[in-house]
Amino acid sequence: MARAPFESPERFGLDPSFARDPCGGGPLSGLGFAAKEVFDLAGHVTRSGNPDWLRTHAPATADAPAVARLLEAGARLQGRTLSDELAFSLAGENLHYGTPLNPRAPGRVPGGSSSGSASAVAAGCVDFALGTDTSGSVRIPASYCGLYGLRPTHGAIDARGVTPLAPAFDTVGWFAVTAAVLERVGAVLLPPGEIRPLRRIVPMADAFDDAAPGVAAALRPALDRLASLGLAFDAPAQGLSLAAAAQAYRVLQSAEVWRTHGKWFERTRPSMAPEIAARLRAASQVTAREIDAAQREADALRARIDDLLAHDGVLCLPTAPDVAPLLGASAQPDAQTRMRVLAHTCIAGLCGLPQVSLPLGTVDGLPVGLGLIGGRGRDRDLLALAGRIASGDGNKTATAWPTFG
Repeated sequence: MARAPFESPERFGLDPSFARDPCGGGPLSGLGFAAKEVFDLAGHVTRSGNPDWLRTHAPATADAPAVARLLEAGARLQGRTLSDELAFSLAGENLHYGTPLNPRAPGRVPGGSSSGSASAVAAGCVDFALGTDTSGSVRIPASYCGLYGLRPTHGAIDARGVTPLAPAFDTVGWFAVTAAVLERVGAVLLPPGEIRPLRRIVPMADAFDDAAPGVAAALRPALDRLASLGLAFDAPAQGLSLAAAAQAYRVLQSAEVWRTHGKWFERTRPSMAPEIAARLRAASQVTAREIDAAQREADALRARIDDLLAHDGVLCLPTAPDVAPLLGASAQPDAQTRMRVLAHTCIAGLCGLPQVSLPLGTVDGLPVGLGLIGGRGRDRDLLALAGRIASGDGNKTATAWPTFG
């Protein structure tokens, strides 16, 4: 069972006082995991990263189903992990409870909102960890911390017993150091189904072009590896208007967040990080006209992406546009930077699609992830492909893939 080798687990956002033995043997026997503090654990208040949320809620009467299934499959719960407040951030810096270390990028954020889960896995405290992904809260920390991470198809995994943020976009995801463990967890949590091969890669040219200098170049060897597996490269997807998609996502997510938490926010007036409180206040100002326009944009995008993926395609893009920001960067929030990240993460969210982040690149020694988006319900196929990529299972002659970036 994995342990943090040098420092206490609390430094990596893991509270071991919530540890619990498995219910018996199973396919995950011998593995230790952690659960983000938005997952209910019986007998404990689900803190959700905020002391006023802790103060105004009662202890959970049962474990969240995702946690229960892992325990039943033989995994040991090693503890609970830190989250950004209400899971409404992509940075991983918590005003009240601190910032977990990023073992792969010292002096930089681990990414949020599943910050503690990513940090604990990267540090070796646990073999895998549950997180949630609404706007990128598994995918972004996976990229920043050099991990494998999955955001599943929306609704594929039971999200009961998980503090919601924006239910139309919320998913239960997880992190692992290896693709093999990521897939083992998927075999327990995901609906059963036959593995069907994914054969085509569709690069998202705009996302590679928008990434920071060095990111596209760092991921080129990963694309070569995809080609060596015999995957065909389609012409890069052009004209998707990622900025427009990110704006549509922002509007629709904000409306959902306010419907979910607006009454609590106004009644409680919680102590919150200024940037998160500002996003909640902005969410209260979204208009019906903005929602209608955003929904039309989302519907058109979904139709276009479904057409690109067809029955065997995978969209390919940098998981995040850059390496992990320096610690303290979120103290002066840059809306433009956040929107740039959302431009990379909003496609899976708006379309309800699974996306895996693969730790296949570095820029100046800092991790960057390659994101692969599969068709709706193709989660297991995506994990199988991730396993092939990780193992280098393929000796076919690499086919040329288009130049961009």
